[in-house]
Amino acid sequence: MPHVITQACCGDASCVYACPVNCIHPTPDEPDFGIAEMLYVDPATCVDCGACVSACPVGAIVPGHRLPDASERFADVNAAHYGHVQDGVARFPVPHDKRLPLAPITKPRAVRGGPDVLDIAIVGSGPSAMYAADELLKQPRVRVTVYERLDVPFGLSRFGVAPDHTSTRSVMNLFDDVARHPNITILLNTEIGRDISLGDLRSRHHAVVWAGGAPTDKTLAIPGVQLSGVQSATSLVGWYNGHPDFIDAGPDLSCERVVVIGNGNVALDVARILTADVDELAKTDISREALAALRSSSVREVVVVGRRGPAHAAFTLPELIGLADGHARVQVRPEDVEGISADDIDDSTVAAKIALLHEISMNEFSQGPTPAEPFIRLAFGRTPVEVVGDGEATGVRFVRTGTEVEETIDAGLVLTSIGYRGVAVPGLPFDDATGTIANVAGRVVDGDTTVPGMYVTGWIKRGPSGFIGTNKTDSGETIANLLADVEAGVLSAVS
Repeated sequence: MPHVITQACCGDASCVYACPVNCIHPTPDEPDFGIAEMLYVDPATCVDCGACVSACPVGAIVPGHRLPDASERFADVNAAHYGHVQDGVARFPVPHDKRLPLAPITKPRAVRGGPDVLDIAIVGSGPSAMYAADELLKQPRVRVTVYERLDVPFGLSRFGVAPDHTSTRSVMNLFDDVARHPNITILLNTEIGRDISLGDLRSRHHAVVWAGGAPTDKTLAIPGVQLSGVQSATSLVGWYNGHPDFIDAGPDLSCERVVVIGNGNVALDVARILTADVDELAKTDISREALAALRSSSVREVVVVGRRGPAHAAFTLPELIGLADGHARVQVRPEDVEGISADDIDDSTVAAKIALLHEISMNEFSQGPTPAEPFIRLAFGRTPVEVVGDGEATGVRFVRTGTEVEETIDAGLVLTSIGYRGVAVPGLPFDDATGTIANVAGRVVDGDTTVPGMYVTGWIKRGPSGFIGTNKTDSGETIANLLADVEAGVLSAVS
C-alpha cells in the first residue's frame, strides 16, 4: 500500500524533495502550496520506498498498512486530493502527464563575493527563525547569532502547539539539530530595545533578519469584551503550555459552559484541552499548574462558534479528523448542517469537512442525551454582538448570520479566537492594515525604498497564515534574497 500523510503534517515540504517519483503535492513551486491544509501522497504514483518517512520532521507519514485506527481516514483524504474516492477505491480522472517525473531538487550554491565571514543576526527563535538559520548555515562562511527574549528557544513550536499534539511538537528536534551547528549562537534572555538597541544590532552584523512573529490577538470589537471572564484563546494556550508571559492567565474553570468565539485550529485546541481526560494530559508536557487546575475544573461543555456556515469553517480538515477520530466527545446539532451537502461542493477538502460534520451530527453525542462527561459542540452561522453580564461575563449574545434572529448562549468563560496580529517594531516601517513589517519578498521597505541589511520572515512578514512548516519556504525566499544582496555588494560592513 502507498504511504499516507496524516494529521501531524507540518507542511515544510522536506518530503517533497526526498520523494524520488514526485508523488507528494502541492510542492513549493505549485500555486496552492501556501493555502493547502496539508500535503498529500498520490497513491497512484507512490512506490512505497519510504524516503519521505525519513525526511519528515514530525513523523506524519505512515505506510498505508500501518495506519493507526485514529488515522485511517487519511488514506481517503490523500487519495481524494488527486481525484475522488468511490466505494473505498481511489479513482484518478486527472492525467498526471504534466507533472515532472522527479521532484525539483535544488542544491545550495556557495554565495560569491562579500566579506570572508558573513555575520547575520536573527531576532526570535521560533520556526521561521530556525528555518532561516538552517538555510544560512548551508553557507560555510556564515555565522548566525539568534537573539531570543525568553529563557528557552523555539517560540510557537514550544508554546503554541497543543501539548497533546506530540508529533507536531517533535519539530523541535529538528531545531535542536540546527542549534547544535558550530556556526550558530543563541542568546537567550536578550530583548531588542531593552538589552540592545536595533541600531546597535544593525551595526554589529552585516544583516538582520527579524523573525518576531505575530504575538498579539486580533481584537473582537463588541461590547462586553472587557468583562471579567473574557480572555483570548491565545492566552489560554500560553498558560497551559507554560509560556512565561501567561503564567497568571489561568482562567476560572468553576463554570459549566465555555464559549469560544472563532473556529480555527486554535479554537479546537483549547476546546479539546478543556474537555480532555486529565490523566491522558498528564502524560504530556502540559504545564503542571494548568494540569492541577484542569483536575478541579467544573467545565462540562465548550461551544465553539463560527460566524460563517460549515463550508467556511476556519479549522482544517486534519484537525477536524483528529477531533472526531480521537478521544474527544464532539457534537454538531443536525440543524447546523441542514441543507448543506458534500456532493454539491467541488473542493474535495471542503466536501470532506461537510461529510464529516454530517457524520458527527449523527453520532451519539449529537443524537442522544447531553453527555455526562465534558464535550465539545461545534456551532455555525452565528455572529457575536455582545458579551453579556454585569461585571462578569454570563454569556454571549449572537445573531444568526444574515438574519435578525438573536440567540444568547450562557457561559461563565468566554474565549476569543479570531486570529493573531503582529506588532510594530520601533525603527522599522509597519503596515498597520496587515499587521506586518513592510517588505517585498522578505526585504524590508520604507515606501519605495529598500532598507539596507534588514530582512523579515515568518508571520511578521506574511501575516498569521500557514503552518509550522510553511515557514521553511517563507524563510527560504528571504534568505535567498539576502544572499543575492551579499553578491550584489549592497550590505553594510560590520562596525
